[in-house]
Amino acid sequence: MLPLALENVCFAAGGRTIIAGVTLEIAAGPRTVILGPNGAGKSVLMRLCHGLLTPTSGRVVWRGSRNGRRPRQQAMVFQRPIMLRRSAIANVTYGLKLAGVSRRERELRGRDVLDAVGLSAVADRPARVLSGGEQQKLALARAWSLGPEVLFLDEPTANLDPGATRELETIVGQIHASGTKIVMTTHNLAQARRLGDEILFMNGGRLVERAPVERFFAEPASAEAAAFIRDELPWN
Repeated sequence: MLPLALENVCFAAGGRTIIAGVTLEIAAGPRTVILGPNGAGKSVLMRLCHGLLTPTSGRVVWRGSRNGRRPRQQAMVFQRPIMLRRSAIANVTYGLKLAGVSRRERELRGRDVLDAVGLSAVADRPARVLSGGEQQKLALARAWSLGPEVLFLDEPTANLDPGATRELETIVGQIHASGTKIVMTTHNLAQARRLGDEILFMNGGRLVERAPVERFFAEPASAEAAAFIRDELPWN
């Protein structure tokens, strides 16, 4: 279904321009990390890609899909996961039910994916009593169970301690290895190095730079990116 194309996309709210004329194409394969300081527009750009927001002007087009509209083969995990008032396993199987998966297959797939993210022992516990790290693992498991072609991750480790962060990063690596395209936002330079194959650097609602991760950090092409890497942007 990829590539996903943004054609001169702008988004404004409350009289303020948040995304200013972004044009890009995201293809299958490499892990794409959207990097930038707080307030750069990363999360809004992610929501525009996912279809949660509609551009004020410009177009978001899924090439190859019917009428260029958002396909079903995508999923998104947010910074603060939303848990249903159900068990951990039921949080996974409910999404599979909505996707039309048979009852037997839902249970099998749900147990398998919980095992893959290390949550087998809490499968039958209420999701809302799990720790923050466990809830975020569950959110990843729920998305992964659907077999998405692309998975959008909006600062998924922002509220986690270093140990939980590394566990989540390992799971993201597993999902990527299974064939799912990863598109992720972060303002964490070290995480971008660990998880990214290519960097989209945003600042002030603009796409300032796009480069392979090694080149971005070694030879940033813009003064803004260089300042961000040096931790010199005033709102970093």
